[in-house]
Amino acid sequence: MKVLLDLQYLNVASTGIKTYMVELAKAARKYPHPEIEWIFTHEPDKQAEDQTYKDLTSKIQKLNYHLDYFRWKEFQLPDMVKKYKPDVLICPDFVSPAASLPCRRMTVIHDAFFWQMPENYPKWWRKYFLNLIKKGLKEDTTLITTTRYSKTSLLEHLGDSLPIEVIYQAPKGMTAALDQKFQGKLGLNIQDYFLHIGTFDKRKNLPLLVESYAAYLKKTQSPKKLVLAGGPGQSKQMNDFPVVQQLVDKLQLQDQVLLPGYLTDGQVKSLYNGAFAYIFPSQNEGFGIPILESMGFGVPVIHSDQPALLEVAHGAGLSFQTGNSEDLTEKMILLETENDLREQLIHLGKARSKDFSSKKFIEAFYELILKPAP
Repeated sequence: MKVLLDLQYLNVASTGIKTYMVELAKAARKYPHPEIEWIFTHEPDKQAEDQTYKDLTSKIQKLNYHLDYFRWKEFQLPDMVKKYKPDVLICPDFVSPAASLPCRRMTVIHDAFFWQMPENYPKWWRKYFLNLIKKGLKEDTTLITTTRYSKTSLLEHLGDSLPIEVIYQAPKGMTAALDQKFQGKLGLNIQDYFLHIGTFDKRKNLPLLVESYAAYLKKTQSPKKLVLAGGPGQSKQMNDFPVVQQLVDKLQLQDQVLLPGYLTDGQVKSLYNGAFAYIFPSQNEGFGIPILESMGFGVPVIHSDQPALLEVAHGAGLSFQTGNSEDLTEKMILLETENDLREQLIHLGKARSKDFSSKKFIEAFYELILKPAP
């Protein structure tokens, strides 16, 4: 059986979708199946390194990218289907071609944010992208999503005319050497800082985290710092980075809140390796990869009680009421004062992280690919 995996979007992907695509391609090669032949539209590492459409600023550049993406999905990818004659086409970036295809489709829709949070996207772009998604939901298509929460959300907005399957993904395999000097460059000590890694999208609730951290400092007089690593939100509507900067200045936390920007895998590993705790205050997630990354490094996690995060953590994290700054502050204090609780969370987290592996990720795909037609 031939399976064609569409990896074109790796030339711009920078968030969880990039991790999903890279780890799926790696797992397919690491754990081959005797009945399945994989065909990649692009070499994963090479496509991820392509700088042609990275960090676009002008409207002309962005338009050129969207035209290139449209040409790929609607003309070039269908041509590859004709050339290689796959039994299954997997599109891991929401969009499958609108053209009729002589094969099964598996389209990964990671979350329902486009429907749940329309205010976070430019109106014209959202309308255009949703149209692309819907036109590709046709023929023999199975939708794949990341959690039971995402499946419930998609059923609410897309209905049940197409089957929706849940496949838990694997966290990022960070093989780079740990940057031994990075913590020192930031003036950090082992277990002397709280950590968050990710973009400054509004749904991440990072201003709330800064406010909770400020209250934590007042109540405890703790020397612990807060590290918020990552770049700005993906659009002007979604970007909370300026808000966080202004809040840090207003609360006079310039020496306590560190904003190191985008990091290499070696730097990320260094921060995970020394963090006292990871804090994930997001108001909406489809999965929540950093929860598993943190747990794998033996870092206890405080997370909002958003359904996807509760599902992924499965009781191995310390949850607080989503959007409740005071509750988050109390959980930070609790983790500092209750060492037995912290040790318990570390133990539970390490065990939970083992439930999400590359082997389990690809085996779930194999089961679905080889599943007999109803």
